[in-house]
This record gives sequence, C-alpha cells and structure tokens, in this order.
Amino acid sequence: MTTFFVWNWIVPLVYCLPAFLGIFVFTQRPVRLRNTTGGVVKVGRLGWSWTYLYFGFWVPLFRSEIGIAALHLLFTLVTFGLFQPVWSFLYNKQQMTRLLTSGWEVDDSEEVRQFVRRKLMLNA
Repeated sequence: MTTFFVWNWIVPLVYCLPAFLGIFVFTQRPVRLRNTTGGVVKVGRLGWSWTYLYFGFWVPLFRSEIGIAALHLLFTLVTFGLFQPVWSFLYNKQQMTRLLTSGWEVDDSEEVRQFVRRKLMLNA
C-alpha cells in the first residue's frame, strides 16, 4: 500500500517536470525567415527543441534534411539514445545556421535580428 502511495506522487512529478522546465527554463524563440531567391516565408526557432527531444531524427527528416536525419539516426543508435536529449539543446541553433548560410535571411524586427546575431555569434 505504501509503494502505491509513493508512486501516486512520483510519477506525476516525473511527467510534469519536463513541462514545467519547458515553460520556464527551456524556451524557444520564433524567428521569421525569408528566402532571398523565392521570397518564401517561414518561422524558424532558436533555443531548446522539444520536438527533437521527443521525435529525434524524424525532425530533420520532416524538415527535408535527409542527410542530417541519417547522421542523427546513426548517432542515436551508436549512443543508445543518449544523443537525442543532448542534441535537443543544439538542434535549433544548428538548423538556423544551415538555413542562414543557404539563402535564408532574418525577416523580423531589429530586436530579433540582434538576438539571432548574439545567439549564432554572427558579425553582420
């Protein structure tokens, strides 16, 4: 009876802790991007990637980065899944860097542009 009572408190805390941390600690910032050649607009994100934490290599696959997805699948298999939570801290920054070097530019307010320069350590 005691173990049942303990699990009634521990299990909800374990499942609610990521949501609490996500709201207050691991935040994302949306950044509006525009393709310089086609004029297509989309929203990129900087910060912790919840989608990568839960879905792993599927995220770059659905974002049309097939080579990156294959590499991430390999790393996830080799590290027995430990790669995925660690890379959740880095994935959005890496993807934003790849987008900005392949013809996309920040199409947002000056405050957001400064934030992107600071986060990605860009000079321009």
